[in-house]
Amino acid sequence: MTEPRVVPGEVPEWLPRDLFPYENRFVEIDGHTIHYVDEGAGPTLLLLHGNPAWSFLYREIIAGLKDRFRCVSLDYPGFGLSAAAEGYGYLPADHAGVVAAFIDELGLDEISVMVQDWGGPIGLWNAQREPERFRALIIGNTWAWPVDGDRHFERFSKLMGGGFGRFLIRNFNAFVNMVVPKGVRRGRLERRVMQAYRRPFPTGDSRLPTHIFPREILESREFLAEIEAGLERLSGKPALILWGDRDIAFRDIERERFEGLFTDHRTVVLEGAGHFIQEDAAAEIVPAIRAWWDEVVEGG
Repeated sequence: MTEPRVVPGEVPEWLPRDLFPYENRFVEIDGHTIHYVDEGAGPTLLLLHGNPAWSFLYREIIAGLKDRFRCVSLDYPGFGLSAAAEGYGYLPADHAGVVAAFIDELGLDEISVMVQDWGGPIGLWNAQREPERFRALIIGNTWAWPVDGDRHFERFSKLMGGGFGRFLIRNFNAFVNMVVPKGVRRGRLERRVMQAYRRPFPTGDSRLPTHIFPREILESREFLAEIEAGLERLSGKPALILWGDRDIAFRDIERERFEGLFTDHRTVVLEGAGHFIQEDAAAEIVPAIRAWWDEVVEGG
């Protein structure tokens, strides 16, 4: 039986409407067909995913916040329901540029951005590039600087970003089938949820973007150094740090560095939550964002 493929601009039958009951929108950007959701009204909340996720990751957070915020979430080219233009490189800097063009295309302003995993570098690059356009930051488990010499990151990057990782990813969709379950610690994802993460990558070639991201933890040093250098331009913005304390990727040391960077920060440790905090802890994240927004962003 042939695996269903994502057709640009179409919503596939495998996407469960009860799990993702949002209008699927599409926009053409630099030759890419970009899928996004745009739900609710109010202050703009831009939700950025990492690897190997897509806007589906934020479904429960959107459900919990769309009565208070305009929740916008896009899929990077090659992820979710977005299709990349011919010759696209799938580098983090490339994705950051697509997000910048997307922000311009939709005319987003006064943005509060929620980031996690590779969404951190991608979102913070955009925020430090145009700080006047961003109102506040919500930072999940992520980082935003080069990791030279850190064996924790180097081992993972060389394993999953190298030849062995490429073999596992191309032949077994390993980044979805291995990393996603390990990144959820409070329970087991139901089969339909795993299928929603698995189905955008039905072939070896379609899985290439999920191999590039771990490789670029080390190879995109210049891009990460640029972000690190620009973080000072964001240091005075309100920041909510939401941190799963059982993450296999990001540790207390990364959280503490963010806490030192932002003078006006609030930290909520999501006890027992893993890497994919949106899956593990949406029921805590939604009220945490509401309370912080009312008390700090609008009340400060």
